[in-house]
Amino acid sequence: MANVSLKIEDHVAHVTLMRGEKMNALSFELVEELIAAGESLMERGDVRAVVLSGEGKAFCAGMDVANFATLAGQDPWARIMPRSHGNANLFQQVGLIWHKLPVPVIAALQGVAYGGGFQIALGADVRIAAPGTKLSIMEIKWGLIPDMGGMALLPHLARSDVIRRMTYTGDPVEAEQAERWGLVTEIAEDPLAAAREMAAQIAGKSPSAIRAAKALIGYAEAHSGDADAVLLEESRAQAALIGQPDQMEVIAANLQKRAPVFRG
Repeated sequence: MANVSLKIEDHVAHVTLMRGEKMNALSFELVEELIAAGESLMERGDVRAVVLSGEGKAFCAGMDVANFATLAGQDPWARIMPRSHGNANLFQQVGLIWHKLPVPVIAALQGVAYGGGFQIALGADVRIAAPGTKLSIMEIKWGLIPDMGGMALLPHLARSDVIRRMTYTGDPVEAEQAERWGLVTEIAEDPLAAAREMAAQIAGKSPSAIRAAKALIGYAEAHSGDADAVLLEESRAQAALIGQPDQMEVIAANLQKRAPVFRG
């Protein structure tokens, strides 16, 4: 892939946007390659965490402006309405694929995360940003609304008034404010190093428990108004872990004061 790098080391997948000279602006090719990278990890049992980053001075500046002319010459209904990726279209899948992955995704942000780039970051489980990183729901600048999965993800992270302010104005907010609003998890001088360190830590935990935890959190978010269903799913997920090989290895490792060694 020319626009996306995918490397797997020590059970961590490193996915990097590689259009640094263009601030990783989303060309059609980059969108398709990024989705392909994410989807290639769906069935990878050896992958335990993902680090998502952008090369150069920016995470992602949003949609490449060259795309707007192409889109303007097409039937928008035919381009946008088909559900080509389950419940999503192509542009929504580029952000949602990271949310759909069964393992944790940590996004490392620097420079800017604008428009589609911000929505891709929202698909991650954790967002670590460099000081001063700017984030924006920028679609209103082009007379549009956020349409890359952001509205399926934002309400789980931020208050309604925050979402409305950012959507209506398009104003960038710095990472420090975004952290206070729940859109950034933490600030780090070197977000990529911090993301890699966190991914390595996660990769050392029980793989089956980590996958079960991500699935349970997603279930709890989707059924937040049904405590009975969440409690039942919590018990079901726990029962499926107890006494299984990963859990028994964790117990043995703790008793022997060593790092656990998992299969796969």
